[in-house]
Amino acid sequence: MAKWDYDGPILEIDELSISFFTRLREIPAVMDFSCTVQPGEAMGLVGESGCGKSTVALGVMQDLGVNGRIVGGSIKFKGRDLGEMSADELRDVRGSEIAMIYQEPMASLNPAMKIGRQLMEVPMIHEGVGEKEAYERALEVVTDVKLPDPKRMLDSYPHQLSGGQQQRIVIAMALMSKPSLLILDEPTTALDVTVEAAVVELVKDLGKKYGTSMLFISHNLGLVLETCDRICVMYSGEAVETGSIEDVFDKMRHPYTQALFRSIPLPGADKSSRPLKAIPGNFPLPHERPNGCNFGPRCDYFEEGRCNQGDIKMSEVPGDDRHGSRCLKWQEVDWDAPMAITDQKEKATPGDVVLKMDNLKKYYEVAASALFGGANKKVVKANETLSFEARESETLAIVGESGCGKSTFAKVLMGLETATDGTITMLNQKIEDVPIEKRSTDTVKNVQMVFQNPFDTLNPSMTVGSQIVRALEIFGIGDSVQARRERMLELLDLVKLPRAFADRMPRQLSGGQKQRVGIARAFAGDAKIVVADEPVSALDVSVQAAVTDLLMEIQREHKTTLLFISHDLSIVRYLSDRVMVMYLGHVVELGSTEQVFAPPYHPYTEALLSAVPIADTSIEKQHIVLEGDIPSAMNPPSGCPFQTRCRWKSDVPGGLCEKEVPPQRTLADGHQIKCHLGEDVLSKMEPVIKVAAE
Repeated sequence: MAKWDYDGPILEIDELSISFFTRLREIPAVMDFSCTVQPGEAMGLVGESGCGKSTVALGVMQDLGVNGRIVGGSIKFKGRDLGEMSADELRDVRGSEIAMIYQEPMASLNPAMKIGRQLMEVPMIHEGVGEKEAYERALEVVTDVKLPDPKRMLDSYPHQLSGGQQQRIVIAMALMSKPSLLILDEPTTALDVTVEAAVVELVKDLGKKYGTSMLFISHNLGLVLETCDRICVMYSGEAVETGSIEDVFDKMRHPYTQALFRSIPLPGADKSSRPLKAIPGNFPLPHERPNGCNFGPRCDYFEEGRCNQGDIKMSEVPGDDRHGSRCLKWQEVDWDAPMAITDQKEKATPGDVVLKMDNLKKYYEVAASALFGGANKKVVKANETLSFEARESETLAIVGESGCGKSTFAKVLMGLETATDGTITMLNQKIEDVPIEKRSTDTVKNVQMVFQNPFDTLNPSMTVGSQIVRALEIFGIGDSVQARRERMLELLDLVKLPRAFADRMPRQLSGGQKQRVGIARAFAGDAKIVVADEPVSALDVSVQAAVTDLLMEIQREHKTTLLFISHDLSIVRYLSDRVMVMYLGHVVELGSTEQVFAPPYHPYTEALLSAVPIADTSIEKQHIVLEGDIPSAMNPPSGCPFQTRCRWKSDVPGGLCEKEVPPQRTLADGHQIKCHLGEDVLSKMEPVIKVAAE
């Protein structure tokens, strides 16, 4: 089918309402949603999970499943109503005119087909192109998405590529037919920040090259700032504010947008002097929405008898570019009033050293041929000479991309693995070669872990209370059933969950509530050291702020040492006292938060900082995109582990970076860095993140 030309808006969604029908009731997922995307424009759709972003995208694709139905309004694509098209017409439009990129790249790839074949199918099916031309086009898009050795890529199976490469292939597939509209549903959530930065850069460039309009769904405001021209903020099924990026970021006119920004750690936020402000209360379930404004029960400006009456429509903010707000009081609120400073906390002073690692090494032996075993063995150096110490009441952040050895080191500390070499001293005990089953109850009690995914760590068939009581039994706390139950209720108070939750099952809890149960369990035995492995990355931004503050509060009260593993540098900057940056098993930089976030940097830290999206229009960043993927730990590069991706390599004479692993050097005040760069080069480094001059 030939593409039709149209010079109006590419996508017009007008007062769209979508419901899902169950045996019990109709569940309204999206209500009265309007949005327009002009040719070549990128529109960001932002909001917490469950607010209806993906439902809107599935509505545009006309793919709402058996239970979903559009119950009001219309979706027009290039002036034609998608709801009135026949199945054949829709099949022609999908994939050729409108393409969608999903969150999980493997869900879109056929594991049993080579990449080249999957890409060639698109023009062959949609445009009836011959094999030779289809192959040429596949080669062109794979080159466009900056994949190394495109011919080899086309000849590979999906499992032979990394997550970032798979996501690029999915983007290439979506672009094969040069669609007019590209829908991206959280396309980078599963990727590392450096890979995310490269993918985002790629999407922007390709949008320009192909003139594609985009609908970009994300919960990351920084990412939307970097990729989109306009933004639409959704809450509980409705659009609550929409406008250009500048208008909404700098002149927000809806209390929910304001509350979202106050819960993200932007530069300048500080856990002691300027804590984040979590949004009070919980997101309403679709069948329990309040009367009037959906955000009313959680809003600072709520007015009884006015905000909870009748239907609230979008109203236009005059003077701005198509800026609208669904708030009755937006003209009465003083939007420039500073945030009421919540009670400032005393900065905890770190006490004695409770954990010390000395030259820790963890190697794994792997058969050279994974399929048949065989005599040749390869060694994977997951951790290479790791040395650091952590003090009482201190938060040490451990940062790096996946595969850098963060979780391996956590496993050795927890006793799930034993060290190959080196020592770990915890509270004056050596524990590096004591597996968990041989550790004393006290040792196990003293080092606990909070995991990334709260859904996987709770037993679905036990109540919340009994899971916490079980931990108390194992740690030998409380001398009777009654005493343990009382302690369990105190732990629920500690993590700010209602005591009634003791009798609930995990499925009745939201993600943020489950993570609180995980934290309650970790602190059940009054742990001295808590390893938090990406504890908030699976949660919404508004919930992140509450969970992060909770961790900080418990830490202050119990003088816990917190090892915070993360790749999100904004949260690291907000809550850590010291930062350790890891790359391919090595510690490449270690220092206080101030030292690590200001030049001179290790070249890898510099690239990490540049990759973090910041939701602030007044920030200017140096633009550094790392080329290539992280090398395999089974076959690391010679010399410095980072030399294959380093932009400063040419400043080191004599090819030293490729020959020798750099020594650990100490700059000022205990700031350590593993790099061959000379003092003269380091001193010339510019800050990556600057506040733009007014």
